Amino acid sequence: MELALGVCFEENREPEDLEILQGETRTIIQPASLKDPKLEKLKEVLVGWINTSLKREHIVVQSLEEDVYDGLVLHHLLGQLSGVHLPVEEIAVTGAAQIRKLEVILEALDQSLGLPETAARKWSVKLIHTRDLLATLHLLVAMVRRFQPDLALMPDVSVEVVLVEVNKSGIRSVKQVEHITESRDLADNSSGVPKKEDPIDELMKLDSHKINTVIQAILHFVNTQVSPLGLHVTDVEKQFADGVILLLLLGQLEGYFVPLCEYHLSPTTKSEMLHNVILALDLLNDRELQVSNVDPQDIVSQDLQATLKVLYVLFKKHKNR
Repeated sequence: MELALGVCFEENREPEDLEILQGETRTIIQPASLKDPKLEKLKEVLVGWINTSLKREHIVVQSLEEDVYDGLVLHHLLGQLSGVHLPVEEIAVTGAAQIRKLEVILEALDQSLGLPETAARKWSVKLIHTRDLLATLHLLVAMVRRFQPDLALMPDVSVEVVLVEVNKSGIRSVKQVEHITESRDLADNSSGVPKKEDPIDELMKLDSHKINTVIQAILHFVNTQVSPLGLHVTDVEKQFADGVILLLLLGQLEGYFVPLCEYHLSPTTKSEMLHNVILALDLLNDRELQVSNVDPQDIVSQDLQATLKVLYVLFKKHKNR
């Protein structure tokens, strides 16, 4: 009997409770790592990215472990992001049908990703189908890097894992750290060319009264734009956290209307707020307004520095309006 890794640790079983086939090696996330806030934030961003990408197809993902394993989501993502449409059945009900579908999809995905063989070993048909969270995360992160590199993923996400191998001599286990996303420095400077520090990062090193002066200038700019809509902003962190005013501000500045069906006008959950913020950052990227080192979840979490970075990009472009 083989147990799905994700299911195993949702039940908080220890590694020795796993039943693994002889000659097989399994990589098991330690239960404590599953509670890491960085890992949780990465999962939230990936769920938001999938739901934004597949909104037109009315596909909603709530759990990476439970909603990706059967190939339906991966099939639609591949079609939306790369234009590759595969002749596979839309809904595979049986396990055997799901595995056949995943074989076709992952082969096409590996070709589209153009990754070396060692990278592709981080996931497989078997691992994805058994709801292996680590393999699913590795695959989705690789897809983001390939198809939407401007999406800000949580950097420095790693988990402690146990490699468990069963052989004729018994069970051998080794602990190690598995990196899911690279460090911020590597992500932002893979070319090796030094980059100038972001103006907001520099600002936050100054005295509080200087920071407040800049905030007041940005608030004045924002309110000048949104006052015709009957809006007034007094709190940068809180009032932009749900993404609504940010989307309305973008529309005012860039001269377009974001259809109400594309976002949540009165969001009540963090998932809805995250959807709005991701959409706003995507619109910024479409306008080639690059925002450095901003995780959508940071804005939802009312991070002042992240919110100022987004607003400063708009202020810099439109301050003379």
